[in-house]
Amino acid sequence: MPEITTTSILQIIVALGLLNVWLVRAGSSTAYRGGAATSLKEEFAAYGLPEMVFYIVGVLKVGAALAFIAGLWMPELVAPAAGIVAVLMVGALAMHVKVKDSVKKSIPAFLMLAMSVAILVL
Repeated sequence: MPEITTTSILQIIVALGLLNVWLVRAGSSTAYRGGAATSLKEEFAAYGLPEMVFYIVGVLKVGAALAFIAGLWMPELVAPAAGIVAVLMVGALAMHVKVKDSVKKSIPAFLMLAMSVAILVL
């Protein structure tokens, strides 16, 4: 069994958050969707991004989530996953700014960025 550390707890939180957004709630409306979007795919459209970007980001985020989980046993996977998520969250924050979202809508992306940076630093 892997050792329980602050980093491993953050890995699980980020991984479950990403999997929840991309696999469980992708079609659901939330208070944090960009623009007036009611689904994850609509959110990418609201940002003016091509549909292919939606799929690329999805693969990267789900892959990073799985790498965080596998990283509990294979630590070499953790830093690349955290780096990918951090870069994607900077992009997410930029998209919220682009469409002039309220700060509230940016909170999940900011928290994911902060946790990913913490994972890299710790």
